[in-house]
Amino acid sequence: MAVTVETLEKLERKITLSLPLAAIQSEVETRLKKLARTVKMDGFRPGKVPMNVVTQRYGYSVHYEVLNDKVGEAFALAANEAKLRVAGQPSITEKEGAPVGEVSFDAVFEVYPEVKIGDLAGAEIEKLNSEVSESAIQKTLDILRKQRRTFAQRAMDTAAQDGDRVTIDFEGKIDGEPFAGGKADAFQFLVGDGQMLKEFEDAVRGMKSGESKTFPLAFPADYHGQDVAGKTADFLVTVKKIEAAHLPEVNDALAKSLGVAEGTVAALNADIKKNLEREVKSRLAARNKQAVMDALVAKAELDLPKSIVQAEIDRMVESAREDLKQRGIKDADKAPIPGEMFQPQAERRVRLGLVVAELVRVNNLHATPDQIKAHVDELAASYERPEDVKRWYLGDNRRMAEVEAVVIENNVTDFVLSKAKVSDKAISFDELMGQA
Repeated sequence: MAVTVETLEKLERKITLSLPLAAIQSEVETRLKKLARTVKMDGFRPGKVPMNVVTQRYGYSVHYEVLNDKVGEAFALAANEAKLRVAGQPSITEKEGAPVGEVSFDAVFEVYPEVKIGDLAGAEIEKLNSEVSESAIQKTLDILRKQRRTFAQRAMDTAAQDGDRVTIDFEGKIDGEPFAGGKADAFQFLVGDGQMLKEFEDAVRGMKSGESKTFPLAFPADYHGQDVAGKTADFLVTVKKIEAAHLPEVNDALAKSLGVAEGTVAALNADIKKNLEREVKSRLAARNKQAVMDALVAKAELDLPKSIVQAEIDRMVESAREDLKQRGIKDADKAPIPGEMFQPQAERRVRLGLVVAELVRVNNLHATPDQIKAHVDELAASYERPEDVKRWYLGDNRRMAEVEAVVIENNVTDFVLSKAKVSDKAISFDELMGQA
């Protein structure tokens, strides 16, 4: 059939659809007859309801259903005939002045844009690299030791110091009045661990068991407790007990307690190094992939389909509401979250998705079965029972689709890096991990 496509804006198009009323009415009658065989109404046996009664009760809804189906089919055929890549759902409205015996509709919709990707040889990308140092291994080992530390009570005349666990009673007042959350008995915390505000730790540090002290504490303006934020409280603290931490020695017994099969310090260090190298590889891949995607977007020219951007905004709003729900916020599904706050992020996601899809199409960067299998194997390797993890991935199409998407992104990253001007930059382990 001949299809006339009208361009309204950059990506907006309009097609007029005409349908014969006779075909619609025929389909309505067919569906009503089928419905009449099973419909139940008071006063009639199943399948014995008169057609005029069925038509009166269900005629409008069936007509609406048929019309939707027929218009949808006609639009799909017209778009296919015109070789249009439709983005999002069309807005369809009935058109007045249709020829006798027909009904006409205007379908307004967007099409996917033409994506122009510039010469990637001109893209400049800084590729990060890092190594697992001995200090990183030692720091991780120290963390593991701290997780297994024990505590022993100090002598009564010994002052609290960093690393000690203190048990205290405290009460805070603002302008002489107690406030919510300002009092506790037998409260424990580790001095110097950052669990308490610095002024609080400074006050307790150096105190001895049985001692009491009153001191002022200024709550930060951005303190999470809004009732006390920006205010100054007077605290009375009494130290009940001070316990010194004892870290386990680095020996074969520690290695065995950490589940190292060989049960030796050397094997423990090797295991830590292997895990850190896996984490370093993952973080470097993520950072370098981000740099590649930034360069790729900068080299691309395209118009964004408003419908796709809006769909992404809607998805992000729903995700935000779900997050609030998980945090226990009441009526989270009705939370007034303005979509405008997600506009820039949504536009970037849509832009990047379209650019990546075009690069994959033009350069055949689709994920191969071998690549997908290799990635699943790599994901499973870090678990105690890899085969179970593999089955977990392979048994779910959604999870496998996620794996495929990651492999495609990796293919895109490798392709862009092979074309661009790449400069290597070494960063420290701590910088990569975001540590001070």
